[in-house]
Amino acid sequence: MGQGLWRVARNQQLQHEGYSEQGYLSREQSRRMAASSISNTSHRKQVQGGIDIYHLLKARKSKEQEGFINLEMLPPELSFTILSYLNATDLCLASCVWQDLANDELLWQGLCKSTWGHCSIYNKNPPLGFSFRKLYMQLDEGSLTFNANPEEGVNYFMSKGILDDSPKEIAKFIFCTRTLNWKKLRIYLDERRDVLDDLVTLHNFRNQFLPNALREFFRHIHAPEERGEYLETLITKFSHRFCACNPDLMRELGLSPDAVYVLCYSLILLSIDLTSPHVKNKMSKREFIRNTRRAAQNISEDFVGHLYDNIYLIGHVAA
Repeated sequence: MGQGLWRVARNQQLQHEGYSEQGYLSREQSRRMAASSISNTSHRKQVQGGIDIYHLLKARKSKEQEGFINLEMLPPELSFTILSYLNATDLCLASCVWQDLANDELLWQGLCKSTWGHCSIYNKNPPLGFSFRKLYMQLDEGSLTFNANPEEGVNYFMSKGILDDSPKEIAKFIFCTRTLNWKKLRIYLDERRDVLDDLVTLHNFRNQFLPNALREFFRHIHAPEERGEYLETLITKFSHRFCACNPDLMRELGLSPDAVYVLCYSLILLSIDLTSPHVKNKMSKREFIRNTRRAAQNISEDFVGHLYDNIYLIGHVAA
């Protein structure tokens, strides 16, 4: 009875406010439909946004699948410039993709001359069927053979027509090549003094300070580990070559090849004294000047002092 009276009173209140129970339910249903519509619209936007992102990711993935740019689509000059930075191994791999570009003779010629700066075959008319790629393989094979047996290596180069049987040509090849084992090279030059003579004359020591020139000399022709006849021969040949490259300086300082020979020996001994961890009492500048001028009296004290400073600051002349 009480609940029935409450419902009647409630309906009267809703009617007074312009609502009915049915209208109230209809309005509530409309509100829910509107909310559902908004939700569906938002969902469609999210779906649409998802499709856009998908297409973007798909496009990006397809670009990534393309990988490195196709060099055949670039101008030939640009393609050759890019490939010129590759070594022989990478260039061989590149030839599997870009056969015409990577097998170009200019690229392999550049590889040959950058590693082996001088070969007799460079200055000859190429024989029939010649290719720089094949020449690179032969030069690499010959260098490995030289590093195992120097005499066999030189004979290999001659048998392939790469080098002429001439001490001067062999010396130029050694001077312009950095792939030869220096220990094997030292043994070879000790046996082939004619090649050593031509190799020394290829050095240009003009306007170089004596210790710096000696370092450059020993970078190409490595000094023996022990004193002996071969070291004396190297220093003698260097002294004469240094004087021949700097005649004006020799006259100004009053130096002869014998005096340069004494200075070179003094520099080597000083280098050992200053750099060896076994020598605790290092030679002082005053001691070096006194000992050097005692062996070569015509040398000025200032010049000998500069020699000491160079070794002290830069290091060993035959390292």
